[in-house]
Amino acid sequence: MSEALSRNSSNSLKKAGGGMGAQMETFKYDNTAVRAFAIATVVWGLVGMTAGLLAATQMFWPAANLNLQFITFGRLRPLHTNAIIFAFVGNGMFMGIYYSLQRLCKARMFSDLLSWVNFWGWQAIIVSAAITLPLGFTTSKEYAELEWPIDIAIAVVWVVFCVNLFGTILKRRERHMYVAIWFYIATALTVAVLHIVNSMEIPASLFKSYSMYAGVQDALVQWWYGHNAVAFFLTTPYLGMMYYYLPKAANRPVFSYRLSIIHFWALIFIYIWAGPHHLLYTALPDWAQSLGMVFSVMLVAPSWGGMLNGLLTLRGAWDKVRQDPMLKFMVAAVTAYGMATLEGPTMAIKSVNALSHYTSWTIAHVHTGALGWNGFLTFSVLYWLFPRLYNTKLWSVKLANYHFWIGLLGMVFYVVPIYVGGVTEGMMWKQFNKDGFLQYPNFLEVVQAILPMYMLRAIGGTLYISGVWLMAFNLYKTAKSGQFVPEQEAQAAPLTRESAADSHERGHRWLEAKPLTFTVLTIVAVLIGGMVEIIPLWLVKQNVPTIASVKPYSSLELLGRDIYIREGCLGCHSQMIRPFRSETERYGEYSKAGEFVYDHPFTWGSKRTGPDLHRVGGKYPDAWHYNHMDDPRSTSPGSIMPRYSWLLTQKLDTACLPSRIKALRSVGVPYEKGYENGPAQKELEAQAAKVVTNLKVGSVTAQTNREIIAVIAYLQRLGTDIKAASPVPAPAAAK
Repeated sequence: MSEALSRNSSNSLKKAGGGMGAQMETFKYDNTAVRAFAIATVVWGLVGMTAGLLAATQMFWPAANLNLQFITFGRLRPLHTNAIIFAFVGNGMFMGIYYSLQRLCKARMFSDLLSWVNFWGWQAIIVSAAITLPLGFTTSKEYAELEWPIDIAIAVVWVVFCVNLFGTILKRRERHMYVAIWFYIATALTVAVLHIVNSMEIPASLFKSYSMYAGVQDALVQWWYGHNAVAFFLTTPYLGMMYYYLPKAANRPVFSYRLSIIHFWALIFIYIWAGPHHLLYTALPDWAQSLGMVFSVMLVAPSWGGMLNGLLTLRGAWDKVRQDPMLKFMVAAVTAYGMATLEGPTMAIKSVNALSHYTSWTIAHVHTGALGWNGFLTFSVLYWLFPRLYNTKLWSVKLANYHFWIGLLGMVFYVVPIYVGGVTEGMMWKQFNKDGFLQYPNFLEVVQAILPMYMLRAIGGTLYISGVWLMAFNLYKTAKSGQFVPEQEAQAAPLTRESAADSHERGHRWLEAKPLTFTVLTIVAVLIGGMVEIIPLWLVKQNVPTIASVKPYSSLELLGRDIYIREGCLGCHSQMIRPFRSETERYGEYSKAGEFVYDHPFTWGSKRTGPDLHRVGGKYPDAWHYNHMDDPRSTSPGSIMPRYSWLLTQKLDTACLPSRIKALRSVGVPYEKGYENGPAQKELEAQAAKVVTNLKVGSVTAQTNREIIAVIAYLQRLGTDIKAASPVPAPAAAK
């Protein structure tokens, strides 16, 4: 704590007990839940990183999926991101909070039962994600891919965590809430709001649902959620942990108490506005794009205020940093946080975003935060906690130092090549020759140019994971060398009603003693930005220009779109052509907001490993798509796309069609009542027969009831609505 904060806390402690002679209470901190979360953090970290390494390998060696549909890149990518965010970082967050909150409040957790419900409930959610995502059960919304039953489970477990958190704060023996607790409160409240709003969906079956929002609205809500999931799940709880564990390890007060106040309030107020910077130059209204850009640039100030507050806490302690691997990891983590939070606002500037968006630059940026900030800070806390949980010393400081340098080297080998690859992609996509034509019209030329960067990334990932294995071994040996302390005895004076009503304090010191008031002000600060974006969302819905020729998907196209989402195709292909000459020359007419009014969910994507597909309809014959899905290299030599040969043999499930049409009708898609009871199936059969006939022209023989037929129908529909009024057989709703 800062010197001022330490003095005031000491004074309030005396008042709480009625003076120096006050009777002290003896109680015990619970370490069992902390240990459980710590072990889960290590285990899931290794699992999530291994999935990431396999996905990285598939980027230059597509056969690495062994032609198994359950581990293609499209299914593996969401598994990796969810494992790292919710399994590795999520468990690390609970580990850090459950240990520090008890000490900061001088109280045992509110309920041991709730602690274990939190732990086992969270592990069950992770396991369910590990099962459903490879099976293709996904909403396709980034960082929110899990289907509706799991979404409900997440909400329930998060409520359990919140009750335990706030219950502990209310029964605290320390009058003032330390800065770390502020960030924990903001995390608990905001994640709940984000998850509930973004997960509004209508179930069509046990593991299939459709977003209540469509097109532009869905994109805005998703990236309001997606950006702030990074802010309030990957950032604010870890900032709270930084404010607790860094001063503890360095044995020094936080550099500036006042700066921590500014850091907290400015960060939680500004962060929530910045989501639209993920949608610059898209069909999102310009006012929302500009709002996101402005607030993103403003984020530099509070973010760097927090970084400097952390680093300057170590003033005069650099000799200790050189000796203590825990502090090395912490310094590198805080530095990575500063780098990522400067780069993010820079990428939100429209002129920069025009180059960086859809490229690997974004991937490098994300991993600077993931590997450096979240990864290294988690390792730091683990190295600090295990000796204390087992009442011993770290088994090998030397091994921990090896881990630090191997991990740092791995991070450099990961992010630097991908930065190079990202800039290369952006520049090659936009390059014109002296005659005014695209210099690289073939998208595969760009892919081939950055393959060496993908290979170097895999090397970096291998180094990084090797360091984690060293840590796991070191922590295991540390535990074996000591004896676990399930409960740690402590003493503190009780917080009486009289001491809690101190009228002499003013300003923020007064607020720190009022957890309910503090919580209300926090949620107000967070909701202001969200409401400014979400409320006009409904106005946007009324003002999206309609296009008469845009009709709902036919029944066959609908099932094809669902398969496209199941296979994770939008993880590599965008469906959003920006209004740049380089993109309209390459792909066709830029995308209009009115073209997506029936898209539940939106499928604009965030990365172009392959070309944009919004205008792919009618560009190639049906047989080309058939052969391309069977073996991409037969039609596109040098492609790194995996084979999807199972689509040629798996039967198309049409039994689900009625429930899916009903669900879509309930969210606003104008399918006529009764369409699902007969007309939908007849139109499906007619359109499937037409696709099979077209395939015969290309010397391909296929059956009408195979999944590939639906996928081809969907791909051939994309982007054709503004070319002709009836480009394909329309559903009954459109007739």
